[in-house]
Amino acid sequence: MIMGDTCTRSCRFCAVDHGAVEPLEDDEPQRLAEAVKELGLKYVVITSVTRDDLADGGAEHFARTIQAVRKITPEVTLEVLTPDFKGAVECLDVIYRARPDVFNHNLETVRRITPQIRSGADYDCSLGVLGYMAEKDNPPTVKSGLMVGLGETREEINEALGDMRGAGVQMVTVGQYLRPSKENCLVQKFYTPEEFEEIRRQGEQMGFVHVAAGPFVRSSYNAEKHARESVRDPKGD
Repeated sequence: MIMGDTCTRSCRFCAVDHGAVEPLEDDEPQRLAEAVKELGLKYVVITSVTRDDLADGGAEHFARTIQAVRKITPEVTLEVLTPDFKGAVECLDVIYRARPDVFNHNLETVRRITPQIRSGADYDCSLGVLGYMAEKDNPPTVKSGLMVGLGETREEINEALGDMRGAGVQMVTVGQYLRPSKENCLVQKFYTPEEFEEIRRQGEQMGFVHVAAGPFVRSSYNAEKHARESVRDPKGD
């Protein structure tokens, strides 16, 4: 996770600290790239807190980090899990030009619940972010994710999956929301493995290249395995 450990938003499902943020560390991209090499990683997911305090939301910092990793370990497959950048296409273009292999932005929840739990975010804005990246020339593999157990209905889950697929999302993760602290939203429902399997089958029927659905599935769950199984293999293998 880059750009600090404090978020400028306060989503009700998330335990990341929020409030006053620190300036970006200019050497962070290089330090992260060196850590990737030292650890011998083959697949890296770069994510961040949301930084609405920055004019570009941190897009250039993302790009510099991607470029630093590419320079030291060009063989590494890179996935980015980004904020929405308030839907600013100029910020998304910065990310696109840095050429991540996988672009991930989480829809998080269904349309009805979004205003209740996603601070400063918008359902249609997130769909727009995903759709914009999917429509680029030679786009990265586009990925998104949902949490369930926040009070949504199965019909709403299917609607959200359909909206993501319509935006061009190829890979989707669906996992059980677990309350990280007493300050966060209550869990409204625990889904059974059988229900997750039904969601997975529904997603595959909609045409997703890969659907990971299960109680412990998270946005970066088996990220390398799922990327390798996608139609647009990031490395063309």
